[in-house]
This record gives sequence, C-alpha cells and structure tokens, in this order.
Amino acid sequence: MSSLAVTLAGVELRGPLVAAAGAAGCGPEILEVVPDGTFGAVTTKSITPEPRDGHPPWRVIELPTGMLNAVGLANPGLDHFMESVAPHLMKSGTVFIGSIAGHSIEDYVSVATAFDSVEGLPLVEANMSCPNTGTGRQFTDDPVAMREAVQAIKSSLAQTPLFVKLPLETASGYPLARAAVEGGADGLTIMNTVPAMAIDVDSRRPRLSNTSGGLSGPAIHQLAVRMVAGVRSAIDGGDTLPIIGLGGVTRWRDAAELILAGASGVGLATALFADPRLARRVGRGLEKWVRAQGVGSLMDLVGAMRSDPQLPD
Repeated sequence: MSSLAVTLAGVELRGPLVAAAGAAGCGPEILEVVPDGTFGAVTTKSITPEPRDGHPPWRVIELPTGMLNAVGLANPGLDHFMESVAPHLMKSGTVFIGSIAGHSIEDYVSVATAFDSVEGLPLVEANMSCPNTGTGRQFTDDPVAMREAVQAIKSSLAQTPLFVKLPLETASGYPLARAAVEGGADGLTIMNTVPAMAIDVDSRRPRLSNTSGGLSGPAIHQLAVRMVAGVRSAIDGGDTLPIIGLGGVTRWRDAAELILAGASGVGLATALFADPRLARRVGRGLEKWVRAQGVGSLMDLVGAMRSDPQLPD
C-alpha cells in the first residue's frame, strides 16, 4: 500500500488529494488533463434536481489573493447527470464523491436517493454552505436546521457515507459542525468559500453580477487550518472524524498543514483553475514529507500537530 493511501469513512483512496466540487466539471473531465493517480478522489459538480444556468457574467474574478466566484451552482440537473455522467464513473477507476445541493431538504433528499444507487459514487457530499445562491446557506444560520437537514439526507442513504460541507465557523464549540455530526454525518468537508465582495472603483459598481460571491484561494487557507484543528478538538470523537480539509492549497506545505490539523483528505479547488497538474506536484511533495517525518503512512500524521508553538531561533 502507498504511503499516501488514506481512508475516508471506510472508503479507501490511493492518496489524500481530492478535486473539490466545482473544480472538475461534472467529474470525469479533469481526468483527461492530469496523469492517472493524481487524485485520490474527484468530487462532482454540485448537482440539483433541476438544471441551473447559474448567474450571468461576470461570475468569476481573479484576485491577488485567490478568486471570487458567484457561479451560482450551475449544473446540468439530476436527470442529465444520471443518464450521461453516472454510467461513466466506474470506468475510470477513480473514486468519485457525489456533491448534492438544492433549495430545500426535499431537493437534497431526492438527489441523495438517486446517488445512493450509483456504484461509482461511494461517497456523497452535501453542499450545505454555498455563499452565492439565494438559498445556499439556509441550513447554516441555525444548528437545529442543520441537524434536521443532515438527518433527512442521511436517512435517504442506505449504503453511502455522507460528508457535509461547512462554511467558515468561528463560534465557540463549532455548533454547526457539531449539529452536522449529531445529524448523522460520517465526515465533514472544511471549508466552503467565504462571503466577499469586489467593487470596480471607476464605475463604482460591484464586479460580480450577483454583487457578492465566495472568496477562495490562499486568502482563506489559514482560516481553514484553524477550523479543521478547532473542530477536531471541540467535537466528541473528533480525533477519529474523517475530515476533508479545503481552502487555499497551492503547494504541498499547505496540504501538510491541513493534515497535521486533522484532515485525512485535502481538497484542491482554486489552484486547479490555474494549473490542474499542480496536484501532481503537491502529491510528490507530500510523499517526500512523509518519508522525512520518519513514518510509514500519511495517516500517522493526521492530527499530529504538536501543542508547543514554534519559537524563534
């Protein structure tokens, strides 16, 4: 077994790197431009019951610190996905994670129920925290709503483990993360983009057609590291909770930080828009790091952050 092999909620991955939702098209497309074995898993675009065109341009803006997007969960809809994408998933030999979204609990349940029957989707991720749709954060304002939604989605999955994708959470005790786990989540994806805005100073107008959107990239990396470590320590059983750490990974050291904080999977998103092959370099760097740390497996380093801080020389 490779030193980079990891297990997420009982599903074995040949490596920790995960192409995040929205960064890989419906899923299989990204495998056409990267070498085999680059990703341990690939997350599909977030699928809703109905097709969605998303927001009009501009809906993606490059920033010095990353990217601002208000794509609006554009996707071909559940019927098209099941007919045209799902049959091809098993053929690639890659683990796919089915991302689900919707306007209501019923929407999430309908997509989850369909995904539960797809052999090529051994994991489902509920995108409960998209910041750039009118209903994208409806379950993240109240832990009770989060718990009820996760319970309903989990009950519709007869065999597939459920990950819940969370927003940035700063409240003491991480109540949303706790509610998701109490609702039955088998793992967490931490974290989604952060609500933000950009203004054109000449026209004095918002640069995004949706006015605001989600900030991603290096600007949010340390926020993600803190939240992964915080959730792991705050939640009962957090030391064994599967977490996909996501936020601003552009080099292997960023991925290693998330692993030490407690993530056994590491998502890449914004960086893949610039260079999908960057993931290969991140993977090679992690492999050298594991050897340098003197352990046999990357899993030995998950949550292995030392409590004593780095002191100046």
